[in-house]
Formats: sequence, structure tokens, C-alpha cells
Amino acid sequence: MKQLSEQKIAICSDHAGFELKEKIMNDFGAIGVQFKDFGTNSTASCDYADFAHPMAAAVESGEFEYGISICGSGNGITMTVNKHQGIRAALCWKPEIAVLARQHNNANVLSMPARFITEEEAFQIIEDFFNTDFEGGRHEARIAKIPVC
Repeated sequence: MKQLSEQKIAICSDHAGFELKEKIMNDFGAIGVQFKDFGTNSTASCDYADFAHPMAAAVESGEFEYGISICGSGNGITMTVNKHQGIRAALCWKPEIAVLARQHNNANVLSMPARFITEEEAFQIIEDFFNTDFEGGRHEARIAKIPVC
């Protein structure tokens, strides 16, 4: 796995996640992480699906290996990106969940609930998510059963 500082990450949010998204891009960008921001671009009320679908499509197509999606509860944006067959988005509100999402589920999109975590918690979740490898093994068969044909 690449170091976090070497990652190119697709990122999106709705209005509730906008400020956290901006802090993430600023702070992690300072250590070399490259982001493509799929929006939103303000705290004005908006629909998360307008930004989640293009971000998920970019990860699904292979343009980006990973994505980050953020909304108020994390639920709506996670549901939206998971409509894409190639996406395994995990809603993470604790670092331990982020680790398991990577180890056991090979998650390729990290979703976070902006209204329920602190900035410090979000940063730790990101670090743990991107510094954890998929274990493979017994989890491979389970992952293979996720897509609907």
C-alpha cells in the first residue's frame, strides 16, 4: 500500500460535510496527499447525490484507487456511493471501524459523519484507513459476494 502522503484521493461532501472536507484537503494536502474535489463548494444546502455519484464513478473507473465522502450523518452519502458496483464504502466514526473496513472489507471509500465526529477523530480515522491493508484470505470470498449481477 502507498503511504498516505503518496495518495491521490477523490473526495466529496454535502453542505454539512463541507467544512470538514476543506480541513482534510488543507491539512493532508500539506503532507503531499493529492485530492480531486467533486464538491460541494460551500455550506449552502445541497443534495449529496449530486457530488457522491461523480466521485464514486471516478473510483469505480479506476481514475482513483480511493475516495472519501462526508455528509452530516454519513448515511445518505454512503448509501449513494454504494449504489456503484465497484464501490465498497464504509461509514466510519471510530478509528477501529476504519481499520476493520480495510482489513476485512477492502473498503475503497471512507465515509464519515461530519456532525458526529471531531476534526481530530476524522484525521485519525483517515490515517488508520489509509495505513491499513486488506488481509485477503477468508475475506476474499465474502468480498466476491457483494456485487449484484
